[in-house]
Amino acid sequence: MLEFIGIFGQFAAKSPGDISLTWVEVGIAASLLAINAAISLKLRLGLARQIVWSSVRMTIQLVILGLVLKQIFDMQTPVPVMIMAVAMTVIAGISAVRRIDHRHGSIYPSAIFAVWVSTWIVTGVTILLIVRPHPWHSPPVLIPLLGMVLGNSLTGISLGMDRFLGELRSRRGEVEMRLTVGATRWESCRELFAGATRTSMIPILNTMSVAGIVSIPGMMTGQLLAGAPPIQAVQYQIMIMFVIAAAIALGVVIALALTFLKVTTVDHQIDWDQITVL
Repeated sequence: MLEFIGIFGQFAAKSPGDISLTWVEVGIAASLLAINAAISLKLRLGLARQIVWSSVRMTIQLVILGLVLKQIFDMQTPVPVMIMAVAMTVIAGISAVRRIDHRHGSIYPSAIFAVWVSTWIVTGVTILLIVRPHPWHSPPVLIPLLGMVLGNSLTGISLGMDRFLGELRSRRGEVEMRLTVGATRWESCRELFAGATRTSMIPILNTMSVAGIVSIPGMMTGQLLAGAPPIQAVQYQIMIMFVIAAAIALGVVIALALTFLKVTTVDHQIDWDQITVL
């Protein structure tokens, strides 16, 4: 028994600067999903298969991503970095639409355009004026930063577009009454536009309000695990929070503006046929 404990102790012990993981240790983390599966089976949630499938899918995707990033990091040239950035942006725009139940005819181009413009502008400012890596296209800097901004932006954009179209459809009578008494298309939809924008910003504002008190956010955690001084980790986390919040706000306004123009006409009418529900 003592021998087993000694072996386990040697397996678990690491030097303070060594935070690398083996696949065995990743497997131990994966075994914790048994908690999720047990709860699902006990409460009959019907999620056990989805838990397994999601875990396998995530693992395969991340392994492939790791192999791709390794090749890009080794190249150290801007072309593969920009190709990767474009692919990430398009996928983010498509993913944003897949989360939406209420849609319009050109929602995919609208979402991709909104994600593209907002995230590239904000990430560009971050890379060129704040972080300033050398070279500017440094893959270990640009790709993770863009990924964090994209992941949060697509969530905000999908929330905003779904809320706007859903509210527009459910409050059709109210909107048409305003149009009947002479309101313009903007005046009739402004309240819904503002409400959708507010809804899309709630998640990041909630995250910002509890960061450092309830949770240690992802970038700060990564910096600390990498051995960065705590104050530097704090500075990076504050920076990325501001960047993400700006990208969400810009992306949502662009997406909602394109949606508004698509479902309304220059004659100040609502084209209800444009709005569909899955």
